[in-house]
Amino acid sequence: MSDPRPPFPAAVRGGHQDVAAHPVRELLAPRETALGGSTVVRRLLPNLGRRMVGAWCFVDHYGPDDIADQPGMQVPPHPHMGLQTVSWLHQGEVLHRDSLGSLQTVRPRELGLMTSGRAISHSEESPREHARLLHGAQLWVALPDAHRHTTPAFEHHPDLPRITAAGLDAHLILGTLDGTTSPGTTHTPLVGADLTLRQGAHHRLPLERDFEYAVLTMSGRTEADGVPLEPGSMLYLGCGRDELPLRALTDSSLLLLGGEPFEEEIVMWWNFIGRTGEEIAQAREEWTTGTRFGEVHGYDGARLDAPALPATPLKARGRSR
Repeated sequence: MSDPRPPFPAAVRGGHQDVAAHPVRELLAPRETALGGSTVVRRLLPNLGRRMVGAWCFVDHYGPDDIADQPGMQVPPHPHMGLQTVSWLHQGEVLHRDSLGSLQTVRPRELGLMTSGRAISHSEESPREHARLLHGAQLWVALPDAHRHTTPAFEHHPDLPRITAAGLDAHLILGTLDGTTSPGTTHTPLVGADLTLRQGAHHRLPLERDFEYAVLTMSGRTEADGVPLEPGSMLYLGCGRDELPLRALTDSSLLLLGGEPFEEEIVMWWNFIGRTGEEIAQAREEWTTGTRFGEVHGYDGARLDAPALPATPLKARGRSR
């Protein structure tokens, strides 16, 4: 997924200096922004208060939207480098096309994982004949330096491993949780899980003490470590936790995101993740001139133009404001 505008001025992010080494409860406020078609998203990362959670560096939550008489999601071809994209749905379908020739419809609780590596371009759209409701999340994972120039790839995993308990059904999106591991390719220690809770369910979810974590409420009302959460809200939890108390006040669904704090500082601008401003400028030029990122075939419309680079030089920022 892409935004025609960069979410924030280009900035250096990452490193350990601003990671909470102890448990915290930091509620992140979303910022609404419009994408193609009728889709309005709530952007939770990068956030003015928190820019990464492990290697997770971008989180959009959208819907549930009634798109019965609308085109739904329509995100034209756009480029990526230095990251992975995770498409995650609760309702609706998204048709993925990319410059590798991939053509895949992603459905609820199926993993669509695109590794941009050195360069890729793709589009995302609701199929012409689509479900009434669209609800999901789009997430990015920053690639470490050793893997950010890897060969681009797309994976589709329709049947993910699950963890079940009384009132709990968890799908493993990426990484490992409670001894269960997703088939999705990862390049840093991290975890992503979709947790469905029935009203009244109360669980203590096992965590890795060295990971930092956040939870995003997809639907319903829950309490995470005693903090009430409404749909679209995200709670940053810091590190140093062995478990996370969860209580469902209604039938609910949460995304658990976590990982080892990302050691490297990254420069993130528009759809690119690099290490220097010069690298970002070169990527923009190569997208504009039609080199390096390939071509997406079959999308009915023009590709996205890159926004102008900021006039100010890159400003170093940590993982939090």
